[in-house]
Amino acid sequence: MKHDAFDQQVEDLASSLGDATRRGIYLSIQQSPEAMTTAQVAELFEIHPNVARHHLHRLVEDGYLSVTERRRTGKQGPGAGRPAKHYEATAKEVQLQFPDRRYDLLAELLVRVIDRIAPADAATAAEEVGREYGRELAAQIGLPQDSGFAAAAKAVARAMIGMGFETEANTDDHMLVTSFCPFGATALSHPDIVCKLDQGIVKGLLAATSQKPLAIVHPHTASGERCVTDVG
Repeated sequence: MKHDAFDQQVEDLASSLGDATRRGIYLSIQQSPEAMTTAQVAELFEIHPNVARHHLHRLVEDGYLSVTERRRTGKQGPGAGRPAKHYEATAKEVQLQFPDRRYDLLAELLVRVIDRIAPADAATAAEEVGREYGRELAAQIGLPQDSGFAAAAKAVARAMIGMGFETEANTDDHMLVTSFCPFGATALSHPDIVCKLDQGIVKGLLAATSQKPLAIVHPHTASGERCVTDVG
């Protein structure tokens, strides 16, 4: 792939899915067994329906979602039977083919640099950077305040999805379960740094919800295994 074509693909993806909330909406609809409405998306992400509608419209325009109108059923009174828009993911692939740019290699080398500069403090520094980023991300997307642990945990999981993690909130066991980590092999080779970074991000996000920023990451030890973060 030529560089100009690659750059255009990156630009297209960034404009469509560069927003953390929009990425979360797309992934939620993609993983949903049924098409979702604007109201369902707004409720799931705790945003105004007009904001949800804006994100959905953009995803439809860029080909990531398709929309159909279906009449409501089982409702009484004025407006009953009025068609509602339902959104579902299209077959459009969300992927990049990197020609000679190796971001996985860059992550690996950066972790090695950090480990050499301050090996004794690398894990602490990584967690501090993660917490700072978590707070910044929370300020950008907005997280529920004083709404209880379950709502906070689900909001944190949605934020992690927006960053490229595949994370679910197990509120009964006070855990976040991650099935896919965007750091890939670097997390396996340097869990003492990368997982501390993840831990810090979760703490920063939790703090923004007025929950105690308690998080302990239990790293996965093999590719394909799940990573568990104890929270609360």
